[in-house]
Amino acid sequence: MYKILSVGGSIIIPKTGFDIEFLTEFRDLILARVKQGDKFVLVIGGGATCRQYQSALKAVTDAWNTDLDWLGIYTTWYNAEFVRLLFGKYAHQEVVKNPTQKIKTNKSIIIAGGWKPGCSTDKDAVLLAKNLKVKTIANLSNVDFVYDKDPNKFDDAQKMENLSWNEFRKIVGDKWVPGANVPFDPEAAKLAQKNKLKVIFAKGTDLEAVANLLADIKFNGTVIE
Repeated sequence: MYKILSVGGSIIIPKTGFDIEFLTEFRDLILARVKQGDKFVLVIGGGATCRQYQSALKAVTDAWNTDLDWLGIYTTWYNAEFVRLLFGKYAHQEVVKNPTQKIKTNKSIIIAGGWKPGCSTDKDAVLLAKNLKVKTIANLSNVDFVYDKDPNKFDDAQKMENLSWNEFRKIVGDKWVPGANVPFDPEAAKLAQKNKLKVIFAKGTDLEAVANLLADIKFNGTVIE
């Protein structure tokens, strides 16, 4: 059974540029789990790179939301190809771009990117979970918990360790906006709730939290189900 990780693009390439030490340690962690028998699907987002392209396009012209989404999807493919190459022989030979198609591989690691406009790679992770009959997704972002409001803007933001889907959807709303910086996109949340999935949120750069999450022991993060 695969473990599905939705990995924010800003974990892979933050605004400040590549963090080689982190990438090395993240790779080592995943490969250590593979050697213990785990298999992974890593769904890679566009992150800050995506939002920079989208912001520049919107600043110059009146871009359609569909165009902004496609621009974001292309950045996920580029980020995903980079991650696929990081894992070399352990990874499936191509980036998965359609989460609904059957995946034929004997590799322990599958790398996926975006698929269609109208959602983020979070929804693609949910579709892959449905495709592979997986009931839990781990969402790795640059925030340690889900908060009731943006902790980068509000000092009084409250962290929440356990939420129902109804509670969570009140926070993120119901409408997808290209490049939106939310814990889990609204379209993904709707589908995850419909399919009775559990989604775990943790800070992707906190490798101790990620290691504990993968080992099914207590970790810093939020669980939604």
